[in-house]
Amino acid sequence: MINESYFGGFILLGFSGQPQLEMIIPGFVFFFYTVALMGNTAIILLPLLDERLQTPMYFFLRNLAILDLSYTTNIVPQMLVNVWGKDKKITFGGCAFQLFSSVALFTVECMLLAVMSYDRFNAVCKPLHYMTIMSPQLCQGLVAITWGIGITNCMILSPYAMSLPRCGNHYLDHYFCEISAMVKIACVDTTAVEETLFASCFFIFLAPLLLILVSYGFIAIAVLKIKSARGRQKAFGTCSSHLFVVSIFYGTVIYMHIQPGNSPSQYEGKLLSIFYTIVTPSLNPLIYTLRNKEFKGAMKRLIGKGSVEITGH
Repeated sequence: MINESYFGGFILLGFSGQPQLEMIIPGFVFFFYTVALMGNTAIILLPLLDERLQTPMYFFLRNLAILDLSYTTNIVPQMLVNVWGKDKKITFGGCAFQLFSSVALFTVECMLLAVMSYDRFNAVCKPLHYMTIMSPQLCQGLVAITWGIGITNCMILSPYAMSLPRCGNHYLDHYFCEISAMVKIACVDTTAVEETLFASCFFIFLAPLLLILVSYGFIAIAVLKIKSARGRQKAFGTCSSHLFVVSIFYGTVIYMHIQPGNSPSQYEGKLLSIFYTIVTPSLNPLIYTLRNKEFKGAMKRLIGKGSVEITGH
């Protein structure tokens, strides 16, 4: 054990018990992090450079990209330093910042995906009034509410987890400072903390999921009422990317959390965490850009404009 008098941080065990995984994962993570950086940066910048993309849908998509970029950057650099180097330590302040940030960003992502489903509901079910309903003020207000809930949730849960007595145990069985890993090393009864976590997750995770399901229920009814096949295809096309992103994000998180708490394969949980914290944020830009004609058109116009300017000079 490490003496608390001279070390107040934590040791991130990561995949240290699996040397083969520890050799493969850094390259895998670095690749997807690079994809996430490029893809999300493109989604953030392109609507600012092309007026045709300054719509409510792209406003929310830009916020999702900022969120994904923040989420991966909060985790990946420290993870790569710990995995590539012999020193697997993280300071108490660094761990606290990572924990606070991950809780807040995860909460905001759950809420933002629900807000985006409400946007798609209005686009499909109320197309004539869409721009009136989804005014800039409402869009900004909805995003502000999601961030407000995220910050409030992290201010409730994170200090609670960080302040638990650990009796000198500094070893976190994870690759980042995750709240459940922090609770596991506590040397006191954590029933109250676990109940608080469960109640928080019930609200933060299931309430947005319910709103998404209700929104898509109404969307499905509206699409079925459209007589032409082309009209149905166009209506479905406006929602398919978001539905795909929601399915990947919620599907991974649900599968991870229905695993038994004392599962013999703790590494499976860590690998699933990598999927929704690193892989999913890199897939989101690809899903939205590859399936979106407007976005691809904006990219072509921007590239064409740049090539014309270079040729002109």
